[in-house]
Amino acid sequence: MSDQSAFDTDVWTLTRFIIETGRQAKGATGELTQLLTAMLTAIKAISSAVRKAGLAHLQGMAGAVNVTGDDVKKLDVLSNDLVINMLQASYSTCCMVSEENKELIITPKDKRGKYVVCFDPLDGSSNIDCLASIGTIFAIYKRTSEGEPTEQDALQQGSNMVCAGYALYGSATLVALSTGAGLSFFMLDPAIGEFILIERNVRIKQKGKIYSLNEGYAKYFHPSINEYLKHKKHPEDGSSPYGARYVGSMVSDVHRTIAYGGIFMYPANEKSPKGKLRLLYECNPIAFLIEQAGGLATTGTQRILDVKPEALHQRVPFVVGSPDDVNEYLSFVKKFS
Repeated sequence: MSDQSAFDTDVWTLTRFIIETGRQAKGATGELTQLLTAMLTAIKAISSAVRKAGLAHLQGMAGAVNVTGDDVKKLDVLSNDLVINMLQASYSTCCMVSEENKELIITPKDKRGKYVVCFDPLDGSSNIDCLASIGTIFAIYKRTSEGEPTEQDALQQGSNMVCAGYALYGSATLVALSTGAGLSFFMLDPAIGEFILIERNVRIKQKGKIYSLNEGYAKYFHPSINEYLKHKKHPEDGSSPYGARYVGSMVSDVHRTIAYGGIFMYPANEKSPKGKLRLLYECNPIAFLIEQAGGLATTGTQRILDVKPEALHQRVPFVVGSPDDVNEYLSFVKKFS
């Protein structure tokens, strides 16, 4: 769009893409379009706040700890408020789950719609103060009950998801989105304030050359993981070892895994026996997007999207990436079980 050699007069914006997708869906009411438009407005506002964080004194702690034990940053609070307010004002949600809120967020009766949104308003926020990439993650479901919304509306398997996406606030702001018909990437053009389609039907490589995890916890890992890592660093067949990359911001690490192939892991360990990442608003949406790109997502014993959630902030072990890499990891799990 900003290419000076040619100004595209028939540009595919994310708004256009959503409207077009909605028109093709059977029995569509336009409610999902409203919801996604509101989500995008929140993402644009968060992107602006992230860029201004240092100047607007939004870096540093807000002096609180969220429900999952992370220190809350000022940007976390702002991002959370933005997403909640925008989504409730879209008249398309009945309830929401946020990493920042212990309880289910119930939309006021006069603003209710048929969708449930689970989101992490600012993933990787421990990276804010050092200017590393951070992101927003969301998953959208249709509610399953009538009457007052309850936790059961949100405690759905990932396989029920109607849409998922993430925003990455890096050297540019990118949105990855899927409504179940493939994965697409959109980049924010600041000149017009719109997300522009840059890649349709994104596919992950069958096999990559990169592994990504926090190896500092190797002391606490299950032997199967350390054996797998040894195999990646010292291949028995004499082939080249894998490269290691780890940002510590899941959206960033996952986006690189989709772009270049390979494997991203946050397995269970002695300190976090159930894993550390949250199922509803981190693992499920990312697993949905990875599968849409042809990759695999597993707990090590089960497909992520088949896990039946039992609590809003439930944690699970998480391994995603190129099919060959994830299957190779699973072969090590099997060997040690």
